[in-house]
Amino acid sequence: MAGCCNHNAQFDGVSADYKRRLWLVIAINAGMFGVEMSAGQMSGSQALKADALDFLGDALTYGISLAVIGASLRTRSLAAMGKGISLLLMGLWVFGSTVYSVFYIGVPQAQIMGSIGFMALAANLASVAILARYKDGDANVRSVWLCSRNDAIGNIAVMIAALGVWGTASGWPDLIVAGIMAGLFLSSAFQIMVQAIKERRSEVVHAH
Repeated sequence: MAGCCNHNAQFDGVSADYKRRLWLVIAINAGMFGVEMSAGQMSGSQALKADALDFLGDALTYGISLAVIGASLRTRSLAAMGKGISLLLMGLWVFGSTVYSVFYIGVPQAQIMGSIGFMALAANLASVAILARYKDGDANVRSVWLCSRNDAIGNIAVMIAALGVWGTASGWPDLIVAGIMAGLFLSSAFQIMVQAIKERRSEVVHAH
């Protein structure tokens, strides 16, 4: 990652262009959260609900990122830690709800899963393209990129789950994908929190 060896070289989000891009992806992700959560309820798909939460997490992440741009390293690292914790909680919720669903498996509607998954993938690929220039940076900027990447991966997984549900007439592919997405939440949360801790320690060292 650019700037890893020299903390001062890391992009911290202080850019009018970056802020404009964040506002755009906030609008995209907030809208898709509503669409996908509604579709998840209608179709009975855990994978769609998990992906909808990913959209919500992104919208919140981008909003927090905008709020702390230009703030001190301590503030930005604390914000990144907060986002990491929120991802951790979402991952645990998705994991828990998926385990619960194992004991009450219904077959979700593959057609709704597939069509909404395709729409969400298009929205996320647009978000990834918008933010690609700024994928490297401090923990705050890095968390934005990781959330965008997670969404794109999650949407591809939802579409695979839809094919699996359609092909097997079973709810298991949906639950498996939801479980994988929970793991992705937890992995990203760990990465963000570790980087935030390193940056906080770096600030303490430089302060002395």
